[in-house]
Amino acid sequence: MNQELFQQVAQFIRERIEPAFAFEGGSLELVDVSDGIAQIRFRGACASCPSTISALILGLEQELRARFPDTVKFIEAVP
Repeated sequence: MNQELFQQVAQFIRERIEPAFAFEGGSLELVDVSDGIAQIRFRGACASCPSTISALILGLEQELRARFPDTVKFIEAVP
């Protein structure tokens, strides 16, 4: 794992994405970024509904692809 890249993606999530999740009673954690895949752990209200997770993954994936086009291609939810 590239630590600098991990920190950049984690900071982006913390500053730009996390506040919206917190507003809805959920949170997320960046677990890893490697080989074009960002592994995300969903917690709180977000973690209990598969359809919510699917919708969140799509939105988050779009945001991360736009911000890190050469780095993040897919999001993978991990337990």
